[in-house]
Amino acid sequence: MHCEPFIYLGPKMKLLVRNLARTTTEDELLELFGRYGSVQSCTLVMDAKTGESKGFGFIEMPKPGEGKAAMKNLNSVDVGGNVIRVKKAEEKEA
Repeated sequence: MHCEPFIYLGPKMKLLVRNLARTTTEDELLELFGRYGSVQSCTLVMDAKTGESKGFGFIEMPKPGEGKAAMKNLNSVDVGGNVIRVKKAEEKEA
């Protein structure tokens, strides 16, 4: 299962997922968050030197209501032996 890019012109919700097990994959996150709606993108943050996960990533969901449902239902859930934290990602300032 892979994220398929598409154009959506409405508001979207970007979620920060923290405390992930280093072994958690993007496919696992897609499956997990996909239970609550469409996932526009899924990105694990990787260490440039080791190529391993840094234990956090970002999920973009095109429908804010689905993003809120995922955030509410997945925050503090055990995934791969770690209790993950899910919150709305802060927008970077230009």
